[in-house]
Amino acid sequence: MVTGNIFHCRKNSWPPEEYVSRHTLHLFDFDSAGPPKHAWRRRLNSHANILKEFSITFMEAIKMVRLGIRLWSYVREEASHGRKAPIDPFTRESCKPSASQGVPLGGMGSGSISRGFRGEFRQWQIVPGTCDSSPVMANQFSIFVSRDSGNKKYASVLAPGQHEGLGKARDEGISSWGWNLSGQHSTYHALFPRAWTIYDGEPDPELKVSCRQISPFIPHNYKETSLPTAVFVYTLVNTGRERAKVSLLFTWANSIGGVSHLSGDHVNEPFIGEDGVSGVLLHHKTAKGNPPVTFAIAACETQNVNVTVLPCFGLTEGRSVTARQMWDKMMQDGQFDRQNFNSGPSMPSSPGETLCAAVSASAWVEPHGKCTIAFSLAWSSPKIKFLKGSSYHRRYTKFYGTSERAALNLAHDALTNYKRWEEEIEKWQSPILNDQRLPEWYKFTLFNELYFLVAGGTVWIDSSLPSTNVKNDQDSPEDAQRVDVKVTEAEVNRRHTTISQYSTTSGCNGSTGDGLKNNSDPAVTQNKRNSNNLSEHFKWQDQLDDYDDVGRFLYLEGVEYIMWNTYDVHFYASFALLGLFPKIELNIQRDFAKAVLSEDGRRVKFLAEGNYGIRKVRGAVPHDLGTHDPWNEMNAYNIHDTSKWKDLNPKFVLQVYRDFAATGDMQFGVDVWPAVRTAMEYMEQFDRDDDGLIENDGFPDQTYDAWTVHGVSAYCGCLWLAALQAAAAMAEQIGDRFFAETCKTKFCTAKSAFEKKLWNGSYFKYDSGSSSNSKSIQADQLAGQWYTASSGLAPLFDELKIRSALQKIYDFNVMKVKGGRMGAVNGMHLNGKVDETCMQSREIWTGVTYAVAANMILAGMEKEAFATAEGIFIAGWSEEGFGYWFQTPEAWTMDGHFRSLIYMRPLAIWGMQWALSIPKAILDAPKVNMMDKILISPATFSLSLTETGVRKIANKAKCFGNSVLHCAC
Repeated sequence: MVTGNIFHCRKNSWPPEEYVSRHTLHLFDFDSAGPPKHAWRRRLNSHANILKEFSITFMEAIKMVRLGIRLWSYVREEASHGRKAPIDPFTRESCKPSASQGVPLGGMGSGSISRGFRGEFRQWQIVPGTCDSSPVMANQFSIFVSRDSGNKKYASVLAPGQHEGLGKARDEGISSWGWNLSGQHSTYHALFPRAWTIYDGEPDPELKVSCRQISPFIPHNYKETSLPTAVFVYTLVNTGRERAKVSLLFTWANSIGGVSHLSGDHVNEPFIGEDGVSGVLLHHKTAKGNPPVTFAIAACETQNVNVTVLPCFGLTEGRSVTARQMWDKMMQDGQFDRQNFNSGPSMPSSPGETLCAAVSASAWVEPHGKCTIAFSLAWSSPKIKFLKGSSYHRRYTKFYGTSERAALNLAHDALTNYKRWEEEIEKWQSPILNDQRLPEWYKFTLFNELYFLVAGGTVWIDSSLPSTNVKNDQDSPEDAQRVDVKVTEAEVNRRHTTISQYSTTSGCNGSTGDGLKNNSDPAVTQNKRNSNNLSEHFKWQDQLDDYDDVGRFLYLEGVEYIMWNTYDVHFYASFALLGLFPKIELNIQRDFAKAVLSEDGRRVKFLAEGNYGIRKVRGAVPHDLGTHDPWNEMNAYNIHDTSKWKDLNPKFVLQVYRDFAATGDMQFGVDVWPAVRTAMEYMEQFDRDDDGLIENDGFPDQTYDAWTVHGVSAYCGCLWLAALQAAAAMAEQIGDRFFAETCKTKFCTAKSAFEKKLWNGSYFKYDSGSSSNSKSIQADQLAGQWYTASSGLAPLFDELKIRSALQKIYDFNVMKVKGGRMGAVNGMHLNGKVDETCMQSREIWTGVTYAVAANMILAGMEKEAFATAEGIFIAGWSEEGFGYWFQTPEAWTMDGHFRSLIYMRPLAIWGMQWALSIPKAILDAPKVNMMDKILISPATFSLSLTETGVRKIANKAKCFGNSVLHCAC
């Protein structure tokens, strides 16, 4: 738990006064117009350097050459079917990644658009699994200012003109606009989900302008957080002696990124809505059979604000109005003709033609007066269609319907509700921002890392059922072999009131099983039961009651690793969802519980070795929920056979127990318990010497999928110990007392073997093998202890061992790498040299570093924890770093070269916040002595338990969590 002073760096390292004059800050000290005290900041004229991608060494290339050849062939095969491989290291974006990102727009799960800190709209992810990072430079805000005397006129795009597509002579397109902003006196301030851009006398020295960007990301609000919309609130302060007419212009191209604007058949139409909200709808016809998208750009007309529109203009000659003519009109009049509202839908655009629209909002600002002008952006793409599977309706359609014209209502409601959104956002953020114990950098980095839940590629559907079943004509014959898929719980839509006999299958072949072997109790080994088909007794509660139906949620491992809900990484990221949107987190666990009990017999080629296996083995937790047909075709990852991975099943058990303990949701526990038990029994096959421990198999059989492990490993072994403890605690509370006793007995045996094989007096060795890196110090060696402490369970080891291992990690993996200014390297030798066994051993994983820091907080090492995590801030987010803000990668090397930008795992910083404020449900739960003897004859004890019985247990316990497993071994 957190103690008194835990700050490590300067308390006020990012004061707004260093970026904006105190006088200007005072002028904006009303209506949230001014930037917050705690925020990430940049000057608009800051250089956006090109980011450097990592490269493998010669020796690594030699080791991976066969994998590379097979992966190349697989990528080409997928491309021949019109699909993108989930992992494709061979294709590069045409737009090189740069240090230019900012807070993304919109809520979760309905597509996203990012906005760079200099104002460009980029990183387009409207179509699931597709990301185009190139900015659409026609999408801009611009300003036009004139004074009463007529002597002073200013016109400029409100973004620095630093783009290769600008500056063309005699251009009828956007190069003809006034790119007059230097950015020297303009600054960007980010505190997700809001951002502020302050123009401190640019372009008009006597006009101060604040643009506030707001998106509806509101914890525990499962309606508005799903909305694809954002608001831009401009606050104008006239410091001059003359009245100023100010016109703000919002221009938008009919595009979803890339070259989509050139595909043709796009239509724009103006609208006048309720409450003074007016604007333009831009109907976009997508290519490749993707559902259409409609954008709405709008402004709110008030007594002092006049809104006009130009429904159509082009970037080249041919349209009746060009971008140059549009700009000249604004320069002359500061507004468009009112009759434009009556123009109706435009003629469809021709292929190769770019169709744009503009909304102008004009107001007079009195001397020393203030004025507010609000714009909104919304997009409606109600249906999503995956390349190989079904179509679904997005979550927001539950409230706005399935018409593309819902964009109009979304834009309207954003303008009428954004003040309430801000109140709720501030209420959520204030306790953390005002916590004087916390470092300055930590506060805003904590919130800004949440950008991934919007910009990381998210899909949120309105229910568990597809809108229509759509098969892709390009599906290969193998893809159509649905007959080979066996979902062993079969019927999933009916609710069943009892949990009957739990499955005891420990292998993947459906043979009889023993459950977990209990070496100390012969009666248990004799208690063999026939494997029962779970579908006969357990029916999945797939469709929740309306009150609890928050739909189903997907998010990508990363924009470069296109796999949905990658589970070994979700293990780190899930603290964010559990803390902010717990119902979503529980539904993700339900999806994986269902998957555990499923089997998909289609053959898959695993690229690391070139061998074949089946896509999904019953009892194994899938690596992911798929790529092109999520929920229906799992395990898009095909480098290794993940049914043989050693971390996925323990991670499932640990996450389920943590969520169960934190929420106290007994129905959730009842729903997923059969899958938890099956997952534990499945792992029994990997204990090959009957010491209670699972062994690794001499290949990278865990999340470090390039780092080979031999025998017992610190990472997987610790996860297994923690899973045994969590399974015992959950079994006790669910009522499966026989299984609880089995896990407790096995835990004592396994713990003794683990310490004997790996503890060397100061830390746990990488593994029990004899390779050159078996004695390496792995940063992630206590991942299981992290979850144990986060869930209110007793420590896996005595406190001295835990603190000693964490101190070793801090001294070596953290401080011996650039003095602790880069995070924790994955592997380190005792001689102080980085373990270069493979590319992953020598990398710094951003999310793992945050997880290690969370573990340190739980162990009472707050100073070391924040020093460790600060390395990620310094290297990734600070001005002296490498430029990875709002695109935090999976990893970087010693020289700062990245691997896999915009990655899920860095959400683990919310594991630090979890450690700082363990939920009351866990802290206040009564302790349960898990070592009380359970005198039950295995021959007569029934594994079935009615729901009534479960609820009796619930009423008696009154709280679920914080169970303690004491072991005297």
